[in-house]
Formats: sequence, C-alpha cells, structure tokens
Amino acid sequence: MTLERARKLRKNQTETEKLIWSALRRNQLEGLKFKRQAPVGPYILDFVCLTAKLVVGIDGQGHDQTVAYDTRRTSFLKREGFRVMRFSNE
Repeated sequence: MTLERARKLRKNQTETEKLIWSALRRNQLEGLKFKRQAPVGPYILDFVCLTAKLVVGIDGQGHDQTVAYDTRRTSFLKREGFRVMRFSNE
C-alpha cells in the first residue's frame, strides 16, 4: 500500500516539488543521490538521501492541520539518524 501511494505521489508532484526535484536529481547536489516520494519506515518522504541520512520535506497548505503527525514523523526520522529539513510549498 505504501509503495503504491508513493508511486501515485511521484506522478502528481506539486510545482514546488518539480522544481526541487530538478535540482536534486541525477546527483547534481555534491554528487548525492536523492530519491523522491520514498518510503522510509511507515512514512513517505518527499526527498531523501539515504547515504547522507538527509530528508527534505516540502509542506503544502494541509501541513498546518497535521502538526502532531509531522512531529511524530520527524521524531521517528531523527531516532533513525536522519537530519530533517522542511520548507513551505510557498
């Protein structure tokens, strides 16, 4: 189910996600390999570099309604050793 949802999200990116992905894809950022809409544990991450343990999240309008969920996700990721960077879709 998670993998199917991730595939759907990859096909329906926001304009901001498309812009960020164009900068991150093909190892353009210091040679780091990023994945988009990638499942990690029970969560689907907007962008993740597994070797650098770096997560980049793009928060759309709905994220102000999901503060508790976002806090749990960030806590999980930090326990797993990831650094999390979050940006507004704006």
